[in-house]
Amino acid sequence: MVKQKVLEFANKVQGKKVGQKGAVTSDDPRYYIMEPVVTDEMAEVALCMDFRKPKSVAELAKLCGKSQELTEKLAFELAVAGVCFVNNKDGVDKYWYDTWVPGIMEMMVNNKENVKKYPQIALAFEHYGRLLGPKSVGKFPMGVGVMRVIPVEKAIQGETRRASYEEISKYLDENDVFTVSDCSCRTSREEMGEGCGHLKEDMCIQMGHAAEYYIRTGRGRQINREEAYEIIKKAEENGLMHQIPNMDGSGETHAICNCCGCSCFAMRIANMFNNNDMVRSNYLAEVDTDKCVACGECVENCPTNAPRLGQKLCTIKPIKLEVKENPRDTEWGPERFNVNYRTNRENVVKTGTSPCKTECPAHIGIQGYIKLAAQGKYADALELIKHENPFPAVCGRICPKKCESACTRGDIDNPVAIDEIKKFIAEQDMNSKNRYIPKKRHDYSDKKIAIIGAGPAGLSCAYYLALDGYKITVFEKQDKLGGMLTLGIPSFRLEKDVINAEIDVIKELGVEFKTGIEVGKDVTIEELRKQGYNAFYVAIGAQGGRMLGINGENHNGVVTGIDFLRDVNLNKEVKLSGNVVVIGGGNVAIDVARTATRVGADTVNMYCLESREIMPALEEEIEEALSENIAINNSWGPKCIIIENDKVTGVEFKKCVKVFDENKRFAPVYNENETIIVPADYVLLSVGQAMDFGKLLDNSKAEFNPNKTLVADEFTYQTGQPDVFTGGDCLTGPRFAIDAIAAGKQGAISIHRFVQRGQSLVFGRDTRVYKAFDKENLNLDGYDKTPRQSANHDNQINKEFKDNRLTFTEEQIKKETERCLGCGATIIDEYKCVGCGQCTTKCKFDAIKLVRHYDNESISFEHVKPAVVKNVLKRKVKIVTKKIKKAFNSGE
Repeated sequence: MVKQKVLEFANKVQGKKVGQKGAVTSDDPRYYIMEPVVTDEMAEVALCMDFRKPKSVAELAKLCGKSQELTEKLAFELAVAGVCFVNNKDGVDKYWYDTWVPGIMEMMVNNKENVKKYPQIALAFEHYGRLLGPKSVGKFPMGVGVMRVIPVEKAIQGETRRASYEEISKYLDENDVFTVSDCSCRTSREEMGEGCGHLKEDMCIQMGHAAEYYIRTGRGRQINREEAYEIIKKAEENGLMHQIPNMDGSGETHAICNCCGCSCFAMRIANMFNNNDMVRSNYLAEVDTDKCVACGECVENCPTNAPRLGQKLCTIKPIKLEVKENPRDTEWGPERFNVNYRTNRENVVKTGTSPCKTECPAHIGIQGYIKLAAQGKYADALELIKHENPFPAVCGRICPKKCESACTRGDIDNPVAIDEIKKFIAEQDMNSKNRYIPKKRHDYSDKKIAIIGAGPAGLSCAYYLALDGYKITVFEKQDKLGGMLTLGIPSFRLEKDVINAEIDVIKELGVEFKTGIEVGKDVTIEELRKQGYNAFYVAIGAQGGRMLGINGENHNGVVTGIDFLRDVNLNKEVKLSGNVVVIGGGNVAIDVARTATRVGADTVNMYCLESREIMPALEEEIEEALSENIAINNSWGPKCIIIENDKVTGVEFKKCVKVFDENKRFAPVYNENETIIVPADYVLLSVGQAMDFGKLLDNSKAEFNPNKTLVADEFTYQTGQPDVFTGGDCLTGPRFAIDAIAAGKQGAISIHRFVQRGQSLVFGRDTRVYKAFDKENLNLDGYDKTPRQSANHDNQINKEFKDNRLTFTEEQIKKETERCLGCGATIIDEYKCVGCGQCTTKCKFDAIKLVRHYDNESISFEHVKPAVVKNVLKRKVKIVTKKIKKAFNSGE
């Protein structure tokens, strides 16, 4: 049943009467936001209140015909609900109501108890903006919207034309009473199950009369000015922008909101309806392309997706950037709205950006850390790397170098030695005094997360969850940490102290490790749930070796390469002798062969299906094997292993004439008539890896693919069991460590959202989609031919379990970093930019700044309507003029 008095009050706030054209109806959010908490009796009192004109209880009682005692009770209930303000003026409580937004709706959402009890309050707040947003497009003059962006103050300190009304400090210094409350927009999104993962607690600051109201009604926590400044700082550190309610007049406001572009309803005006002028400040971001290194920090943090990565190298054919229309001079309807703005952010312009960042599985800002290293800012460089990869020292030694394969410098002479630069930078982690220990962003220690598997994916996930202050426990089946980094890679490629040093950083972040515990056997996931764990990340890797399915392979002289490497790395007594045959052609097979030479083998012969040209092993790994007198025999496949007198004596191979079919699927073809028999005393099989989940996921809803990898969402990594996430080799099959590291970070993002109430796993999330520019269109003439630097080797170390590759000297770093062409740069969409300055807080290169482009001041509410009418007329003229010009130019 409709509450008539409540409906009447909703219309009064709207400036209408029930039944009039455009009046509020019972299915309107302006009614149903109040319906569950406002009675008709309360509404009778509200109807006697005025817009922004405070009235005492005595005045209200006289108007509504109720006793003062009852009127006071009902009026205060309205204030607690959020329908009206209450302040004590000269010892007398006075009440008044304000606009719907910003005003009544935010205040109603800030009553936490009511919102949890009546979710329709949150829904109404969201619905109202969606209802009114399309109607406002292009109508409000710049700087006259209901909310206004206020720039990060540091970003405009060098601007001589800045005005005081554009400075956060003005509003904080002019007030004496402050409160802080949860963000009302993110609270609403949370109630709808559509949260974006951004911090909502203690983010919106109220001042003056609003703060007094929040204190009286218990919807905010009182703070002092210094605490308010700290909240502003925290917001900026966490990628949030500032806005103020904009209906109080120039230089006047009662609140500072710290907002994100993915949940804020005011920013939806810009992001969904493309009505950026309604919220923008007087500033626009400008990029100095000479300084910009396309690290992507500004792109990831911009609330409106205005900056995107592009290129700055000279091209043969000019690049024409897309010119987009906007509502200033264009009719704007639903077909132009970006309805999916919360899931379709773009990191790169259509013509692409630097290949190194694109090809890196973790999309590290490679150009950025090379520039910082060139400037001698090694600590800053390490920090930038660790935004995406907590194991730069490890990766500097074992990475497949996809970035180098794609490096534009390679089209001139040789690629930049990116991995060697990263390895040099990461040397800081080898010394506990110089380590980069990141600052924790939050404190979510009330939530417990279990990581199952201490390999690169699990450790990466633990690192990024630890940054958010979660209580993390890593369970590892083996007695050593590191997974395949420790047990699958020999020390002559990756020494254990390197792994341990970077794991020590994770320990310093408070992560707990429990080794020698197999989840599923020693403890079950269900038992861990009962112990209070809120989510699980399964990252057990591909720790088993594969067999070939041929005769003789079950003999004890035949061992999988994975088992062989694990035993060696666990310091077990492993001795070989005589002739050793290694079957396989990948990097693991190379590791197995080189390890075999170090544990007693007289000769080591590798046989693989692939020709030398398509061997999966990296070229430098092949060269290392050849330098150790390991013979590599291409295009041979095993037929059987010969056993005589219960001993391995040889392997029969058949000629492989083709490995892949026309669809590039693995489908080897053999010449069965061309065979050879190779003498062997031991056979080491390195033909793939297998997953062994044991009983880990028994009695769960998790599912498996035919190849025994886990089934999970390709973006969120959530399995069929909602609280179980996964990543790394047990999800993808065997890949490189950097792939697992990237998956660990994405798993951490998903888990953070999963364990926080009402958060979506996808809304407002970086899609991590990158595209490289067209190298064929580059003009690379005139670049110098500075030779690539090469790492020296310690020739005293030969065929030992020590890495003989030396780190670059500082002189080499200076020379090598100069070879980087600096391919990429950020490009700003000026219309989309709202001048918040968040981008400037993330740039380490002073490459982006705010420049004042406009001179628009706020106006008070009573002057808004005339200003809107005037702007609507001016816009109509612009639209007509544009149409006439277009028709004239087209010859119509």
